[in-house]
Amino acid sequence: MRFVYQASPWRSLINKSGQFDPLAFTTPLESIVSRLFVPHLTLADSYASQLRLVDALARYDLPAWRISQVLSDHNAWLYQQAVALSLNEMRAQGWGEPPVDYCVVMLGSAARYESLLGPDQDNALIIDDYPDERHVEIDGYFQALGERFTQRLDEAGIPLCRGHVMARWPMWRKRLSEWRLQLEIWSADRRVKRVQQTNILLDFTPVAGSLTLAEQLADIVSTTLPQASLFMDEMALLLDELPVALDRLGRIASSPHLEAPHRHAINLKRQGLLPLISALRLLCLRYKRHEIGTRERLIALSHETDGVSLDQADLLIAAFERFQQCLMEQQRYNKSRGQAADGWVDLRRLREDEKLLLKFDLQQVKALVQSVRGQR
Repeated sequence: MRFVYQASPWRSLINKSGQFDPLAFTTPLESIVSRLFVPHLTLADSYASQLRLVDALARYDLPAWRISQVLSDHNAWLYQQAVALSLNEMRAQGWGEPPVDYCVVMLGSAARYESLLGPDQDNALIIDDYPDERHVEIDGYFQALGERFTQRLDEAGIPLCRGHVMARWPMWRKRLSEWRLQLEIWSADRRVKRVQQTNILLDFTPVAGSLTLAEQLADIVSTTLPQASLFMDEMALLLDELPVALDRLGRIASSPHLEAPHRHAINLKRQGLLPLISALRLLCLRYKRHEIGTRERLIALSHETDGVSLDQADLLIAAFERFQQCLMEQQRYNKSRGQAADGWVDLRRLREDEKLLLKFDLQQVKALVQSVRGQR
């Protein structure tokens, strides 16, 4: 009888002679990584290799939340390259050097280092303060920069944001003092649109330019928003806009207002991840925490007296990791069939035990949201 074993990358570390062979582990990744972080390749070629990277890392049994961090690192690198190429182009065209310090920040899942497949762009620009009389000159420079680097990312395969949350637009390109004023305006009352815009800004991380400007904006956020009681109340109320994917009987179900591709689909991103993320964002704001990532927020909040308990944090971290796993596996399945990588999950592809775990995880998120909403 001949025994045949399917060698995994980990099992390949020990060869047939019983010797340690690290090359057997690293070689499968080398050809992929060489196309990810090489400046002379086009950004499009680099971005196109992400799916191969995800497939390879999945073979190494890395959990999806770890893979999403690697994807986010690569997306940050793409941003850096797009900004650098745009600045070089502007220098060649006679624009010169940036007239003042600036910071390009990523927003949303990229900022939390939780990117999955198929993201669009969410970014902003923080510009150091300058005299009003130089506004046309200086803002014109950064408008040109914003248009160029977002266009490069779009051409690489990361599409322009359909909601216009990008540094090419004045709403998301401001002096530091203007960001302070904008946050004061947004938090002055309880208008839904203003709270939604603020929520978009709150998850940001610097990717190019001056780190100091990003730190100063984080300080402005933590000193301005927690004091705005009406705004914080509305932020809590808006948690109802993201209902968890459970019906009134506690069964897994997509909300009727969402246009599901079929009756077995739920939007796990919108009705699982986003309620969790939104509740934790609000809690961190209340406690003036600067953490951005979901796991980091849960760990930090578990050390706050009235944040989340250690047991609750453990349950929610596990829920978050399983959400990421479920979404990434569905996205890989979709991409292999030429379909879009989005937030929908086909329940027919889940085993019964996976459905039970998903239901349990959604219940934990719902309990968190109800608790946070009740703390107003």
